[in-house]
This record gives sequence, structure tokens and C-alpha cells, in this order.
Amino acid sequence: MRLDRILLAACLAATLGACTTTGTDPGPNPRVAKSDNALEGARVHTELAQSYMQNGDLQGALTKLNKALSFDPNYVPAHTVMAVLYERIGNQAEAEKHYRRAAALAPDKGDANNNLGAFLCKTGRAAEAGQYFQKAVADPFYQTPAVAWTNAGRCLEATGDTAGAEDDYRKAIALDPQNAEALLQVATLLFQQNDAFRARAFLQRYDGLGQASPAGLKLGHDIELRLGNKDAARNYSRRLQSQFPDSEQARAVDSTASQ
Repeated sequence: MRLDRILLAACLAATLGACTTTGTDPGPNPRVAKSDNALEGARVHTELAQSYMQNGDLQGALTKLNKALSFDPNYVPAHTVMAVLYERIGNQAEAEKHYRRAAALAPDKGDANNNLGAFLCKTGRAAEAGQYFQKAVADPFYQTPAVAWTNAGRCLEATGDTAGAEDDYRKAIALDPQNAEALLQVATLLFQQNDAFRARAFLQRYDGLGQASPAGLKLGHDIELRLGNKDAARNYSRRLQSQFPDSEQARAVDSTASQ
């Protein structure tokens, strides 16, 4: 289940004031300057924390994130990165606290709501997660709503609501026709519904993206077998054995072929 990429950008402060004809420069506003310095400090330390995490230094990252929040306790990206860090080390309670804090500070932002929804879904709270996915896609400025629709589909699928899941996956594909995960999931659901012909169409779109996976190749093998196309099924099998020889799917195809 995908979290939105954490994008850190400097905030530009703009002030509106009454026009004056005196030409006198009032000088810097100490309160604005202090606020700008706090924001810059939070941003810099959050970016450093991300670099530390990428290099595997989670303790160093935690130190930098605490420093970032000491500059600005309401800096949303710092709470988001903190949540990711705590989730990585298995501290679910702290991860949830920071995901919720980010969403509370940015209640109308798609990325913060999607991230919280994804976390809640992974921890078995699908009904609550759905509320945050809906808030995410309601943000007209959210750049990746297809991600939230895909996450929502996975969450519904995990509860057994395959019809609702397929509907959400299709919404994701409508927004992003190259959404590999949604294409593969729709193909899988259609195959499970014994609609191998339409499943093949979605899988071919997925395969055309050049993002081969064990699950996708195994599904292609199974679809072609069901449709009676043994040569096409063998081609998927060869690709699976060549690209992912140690995968569970490759072993399953081997086992079927030997029977």
C-alpha cells in the first residue's frame, strides 16, 4: 500500500500591507523573520533526516526529526517522516500518532489523508481508513488521487468487498491509465470471477508498462491456460522462470507443470 512521496518545499511568505507614499522602509518585521527562521530550520533538519534514513541511519534521522520539530512543532513533513521512521522500526503507536498529527495539521490535504488511510488499512481498520481516502480524493489540488483510489481498493478487497474494490481500482485507472497496481488488481479480480478474456485485456495493459512481476507473470500464465492458449501460457512460464526463478509463483508453475 503506497504512501505519497514526501515532498519538502520551502514556503514563501507573502504579506499584504496598505499602500504608502512616504517611501520609508519600515525594516524587517522581527516576528515574520523569526517565523521564517523556524520554518527553515524545520525544513533543513527534516531533509537531513530523510537523507539519514536513506543511508540506514535511523537513530541519526530520529535526532534530526526531533530537532526539526523543536524549530516548528507543526511542520507537517516532519511529522510524516517521523511516522514513516517509527513504522519502519515497528513502533506502531508512535507512527499512528504522527500520521494523525500530520492529517490534523493539514485536514484538507490529499497526501496527509492518504498516508493516514494507508496506515489504518495496514493495521486492520478499513472502515476508518476509507474516510481518509475519501478526504484525500476530495482535495482538488491533490496531485496523485489515483494513489488514494488504489489504496482504497486494496483496503476494500482485504475486507472481502471485491465489487467496491474493483470500482475504486477503475477510478484509479481512469485518472492514471498507467497505474500498474490498479491494472494488475482489476485483471486479478476479473480472473477470479471467471472472466479470463477481460482479465487478459487488463493484464496486457499492465504488461505493456514493462513492470514485470511474479504475480503478473503467473496471472498471465493462468489466464492463457484457462483460455486454452498453451503456447502463450508457456511463454509467461519461461519469463517467470527466467526473471524470478526463486519466487513463490515460479515454484507454483513448476509444480503444476510436473503434475
